[in-house]
Amino acid sequence: MSQIFDAIHRSESARRGGKFSGPVAARELLEAAERQLGQAERGSTVQPEPTGEDFSQLPSTPVDTSPFTTLVCATDRECLAAEKFRYLGVRLRQLQQKRPINRLLITSTLPEEGKSTVAANLAITLAARGLQKILLLEGDLRRPSLTGLFGLERCAGLSEWLQGETSATMNVCRLENLGFWLLPAGSPPDDPLTLLQSEKLSELLDPLQSWFDWIIIDSPPVLPLGDTSVWMRLCDATLLVTRPGKTEKRQLQRTLEAVEQTKLLGALVNGSTETVASNYYHYYAGKPQLPYPSKHPQTSS
Repeated sequence: MSQIFDAIHRSESARRGGKFSGPVAARELLEAAERQLGQAERGSTVQPEPTGEDFSQLPSTPVDTSPFTTLVCATDRECLAAEKFRYLGVRLRQLQQKRPINRLLITSTLPEEGKSTVAANLAITLAARGLQKILLLEGDLRRPSLTGLFGLERCAGLSEWLQGETSATMNVCRLENLGFWLLPAGSPPDDPLTLLQSEKLSELLDPLQSWFDWIIIDSPPVLPLGDTSVWMRLCDATLLVTRPGKTEKRQLQRTLEAVEQTKLLGALVNGSTETVASNYYHYYAGKPQLPYPSKHPQTSS
């Protein structure tokens, strides 16, 4: 995944006579990578017509994100945190060019580590260029928070569909000014784990995958419940969100042992206040160290 970024860095550095450092240069490197990815995505092979239910004519819901300061990718796209999300989006799109990734799971060790905020901002970032269709799926049936994050009232969603009360198209809506689709969790059921373990969840994800380039799944935390194990089995890749002062080392170790290692892309450190201009962006030849979005993002792996 980092090879494209590395090649662009060398090209831009050579063009500038070997001088390519600092936040301004990092921003230009990011923009160059986005342009290159856009060209690749526009020239990619046309996908077969989606099957199953038709999500193309879904109603649009306007969203006023101005009161929600955590949605930096919608409210302050020039800030450092929003730029970190752009970088994360580029890295993921680069990886998608190399391996089949459609269902991306965003999870954490414990509640209140910021996974829903990360999932929401990532969906906004991936949808911003209008080249791919993005679905944000609220997979935490016990304590859903995404609808509230966008200022929406609770409505029917995944829970009702799994219980056979509605169709999938009735539950998905397009967030008009953000450019992506949302499948809310719906009303918390009596037994979320049993509901998630039904075959209907897989039956829903297959047609959704034929319609959307990315399905960003905001799942429950890994500890202490088993709900996330169902999502990990059905996803293509996993990002783990951690938070300084919240994530304990022993609990993080338990989480890493529970996550399927072949699907784990990396960890995002959320909420740190430490940053150094010289390590504003990093790119690695090995396993990527993914940036975390916060007031002052860092990288971790």
